[in-house]
Amino acid sequence: MKKQSLIKVLSIGVTSAFLMAGCSGNDEANGSKIDTSNLSLDKIEQKAKKEGEVHSVGMPDSWANWGQTWNDITGKYGIKHTDTDMSSAEELAKFETGNSDVGDVGVAFGPLAEEKGLTLPYKPTHWDDIPKWAKDDNGDWVVGYTGTLAFITDKNNVKNPPKSWKDLLNGDYKVDVGDVMKANQAQFAVLAAAYANGGDEKNIEPGIKFFEKLAKQGRLQTTDPSLTSLEKGENEVAIVWDFNALNYRDQIQKDRFDVVIPSDASVISGYANVINKKAKDPYSAMLTREYIMSDEGQANLARGYARPIRSDVKLPEDAKAKLLPDSMYKKAQPVKDMKAWDETTKALPQKWQEKVLVHVN
Repeated sequence: MKKQSLIKVLSIGVTSAFLMAGCSGNDEANGSKIDTSNLSLDKIEQKAKKEGEVHSVGMPDSWANWGQTWNDITGKYGIKHTDTDMSSAEELAKFETGNSDVGDVGVAFGPLAEEKGLTLPYKPTHWDDIPKWAKDDNGDWVVGYTGTLAFITDKNNVKNPPKSWKDLLNGDYKVDVGDVMKANQAQFAVLAAAYANGGDEKNIEPGIKFFEKLAKQGRLQTTDPSLTSLEKGENEVAIVWDFNALNYRDQIQKDRFDVVIPSDASVISGYANVINKKAKDPYSAMLTREYIMSDEGQANLARGYARPIRSDVKLPEDAKAKLLPDSMYKKAQPVKDMKAWDETTKALPQKWQEKVLVHVN
């Protein structure tokens, strides 16, 4: 599914619109010719206006409220925008062709893009306000917003909504974790359960055992929770990213659903902004990153239920109202060792099949 579905962290949706990217008025051969370390914001803005356009991948209007950000950039700088929605892996493949300027990829793909030599480093004005875990030292990638694993509970079917993993285990309702065999969101749910039970990205067994217990109780669902399934009442409790949960809740019926970050542990992940080293419009791409990290850009993300990466930003009341309170995130943490987690996810499907799915009816 595409990013528009708000179901999976990685998605697929290549469209013919990308063929319209074309050439711009940029006077640089491509981004690789630019020394970004000595650029002033005024020069970037001037050059970007001359380019007059920016071509993104994986940043469609309906995801994380990108539409408002693109409208703002067009209105403020006169820069036209086109996007092709696609998965993070496809974005990097498209970067290699040079037919895109800027992308939004799962945080694990930021370092991969840098390793492949695909990125143009650039540190935006608010660089020091971004957590260390959420950026590359040289600015090759930077997380713009985060997602944290949450519980969404249908109060029509569950009288006492769970607030923690312990509550979840001791309940009498069904729990939908999604498809751990292939869905990134579901795999992170196993990691969050591991954190809550003494494990980590190197030791996923506590998370496996947690869901094994639910499966043996006949309480585990493994189909992807969605807007449709929640609306139909097919999910009593589902484990999804907070931005998905809040969006589902508000689209269906706000008072019907309880959305919380589990109080004992959760996992924070994010999406990284990457600029193509071969960008035809590198200054427009850099200006895009600047705007995303600005107060206005961060507020736009919040209005799309995505939690801004800058903890110092003061959100307008309408944007703040879209998010869960900060107090719910006290026990939420980013992945400590991404390399270890990458290795764990390779072995996770087989472990899940052997220890959990065998008990699911």
